[in-house]
Amino acid sequence: MAWDEALLRSMPQLRQPVLRLYSWSEPAASFGYFQHYEEVARTTPFRPLVRRPTGGGLVPHAADWTYALVIPAGHDWHKLRAEASYLRLHRWLQAAFELMGIPTNLAPEARHQKPGCCFEGYERHDLLWHGHKIAGAAQRRTREGLLIQGSIQPPVTAWNRHAWHRALSATASQLWPIRWQTFEPPDFVQRLMQELVAVKYGRVEYHRQR
Repeated sequence: MAWDEALLRSMPQLRQPVLRLYSWSEPAASFGYFQHYEEVARTTPFRPLVRRPTGGGLVPHAADWTYALVIPAGHDWHKLRAEASYLRLHRWLQAAFELMGIPTNLAPEARHQKPGCCFEGYERHDLLWHGHKIAGAAQRRTREGLLIQGSIQPPVTAWNRHAWHRALSATASQLWPIRWQTFEPPDFVQRLMQELVAVKYGRVEYHRQR
């Protein structure tokens, strides 16, 4: 979470989109910035519970494929309204799964089963596989840029994460005039990340503040 926020706050200096693909070292769950810790704690056995810098609901992180997309202010994606941004993202993910031979569809409307839990039911434009949500995301738009944090929850263990990474890269290059480069975080981004761990994300009281 500290990395994702550090990248967002550094967008005025970086001035380029960054896609971060990562996983979790232990089973955990993240929850939206505006959610109440005690309510979230009662709905999941996963620990630790981590407050995200984005909104949305509870997301379990056991064997999911997690990512963050960070866009600088002024970019055409940053100018989109939240729903249009969400739709653009999931059309990209849908194209990547199609390249892998996995057909998915976009939810035409919301269907809620358990309030506050991202993968219990689905929202409009979530990515579905045989009627079950497999991809969701949360956004935060600031003057510095746009942060989208997303999770893929593979329902089939045979799905290959590295193949999805390759498909994500290939389809993005087909959809937009971009050229991928390996991103090495500059020292100032790393220092900001470490500061955010020290004063915010590494402190239990931060995650339980509301």
